[in-house]
Amino acid sequence: MRQPDCSLTIVFPKSLEDELIDLLLERPEWVAGFTITQVEGKGRTVRLSGVVEEVKGRARRVQVQTLINCEHARALIAYLRSALPNPEVAYWLAPIIEFGRLG
Repeated sequence: MRQPDCSLTIVFPKSLEDELIDLLLERPEWVAGFTITQVEGKGRTVRLSGVVEEVKGRARRVQVQTLINCEHARALIAYLRSALPNPEVAYWLAPIIEFGRLG
């Protein structure tokens, strides 16, 4: 496993959580681990589903974040794009300045 040099964040509808997590778990050579957070999203392209989301004006989303090698991140994005082509799945990459453990 290469040293992580970027952070990959993926945000998607709650309805896709199990499928997307399963796809990540299929690629342990790229993804060593990840954090899952329940979030809410608002924006021009965010679809609201259900009465609760319509009233609140926000959509329930899941956010997955992993520290990963950028080359592996790009391969993973291509893999996810082919396995789960969905315009409601958003992602971004950010550089990692430093990564380590306190112990």
